[in-house]
Amino acid sequence: MKVALSDEHDPELPVVEAIRGGDRFAFAEFVRRQNRFVRATVIGVLGMGDRVDDVCQNVWTAVWQRIGKLKDAARWRPWLYRLARNAAIDAGRDITRRKARLEVLQSASAGGAAEQRATPDGSLLADERHAAVRDAIQGLPALYREPFVFRHINHWSYRQIAELMQIPIDSIETRLVRARRMLRETLKDRIKP
Repeated sequence: MKVALSDEHDPELPVVEAIRGGDRFAFAEFVRRQNRFVRATVIGVLGMGDRVDDVCQNVWTAVWQRIGKLKDAARWRPWLYRLARNAAIDAGRDITRRKARLEVLQSASAGGAAEQRATPDGSLLADERHAAVRDAIQGLPALYREPFVFRHINHWSYRQIAELMQIPIDSIETRLVRARRMLRETLKDRIKP
């Protein structure tokens, strides 16, 4: 996916302007074209999980409600990125709080705790390698997972990721090297060549 972050010939600019004017059809088209970007941002922060679709829906609701406050329509991509990233961070905090409450409840009810932890993953995932890689990516800290998803799932350049995250390219390179190293370490015993 080729992404123009600071291109003055951005094909989305007229669409963003139309949305700012209240055009629902333009909004639907914008969602269709940019949903992959929003999902990648959410997954980069949150990892794969049940909440990704809900968070993306919340992002699109926020876009519709807040697009009038976007001062410079040409800066729509960093604005959308921040909305998606912040929504994912908030959802992550909510998940952490829920897990903590669930652990308290599970420890309080000694008998049923083992049954609650069992999940039917085997029937849902036919390819064990895919599941292992997905879980390993999800297990990466967000600091490394986010650029990894943009680079290896969306095939963005280092420059595009650096511009979007507003950090130096060297930092992106370092984070990607560390992410790959962590993944190799995690997967070395789980995936045999």
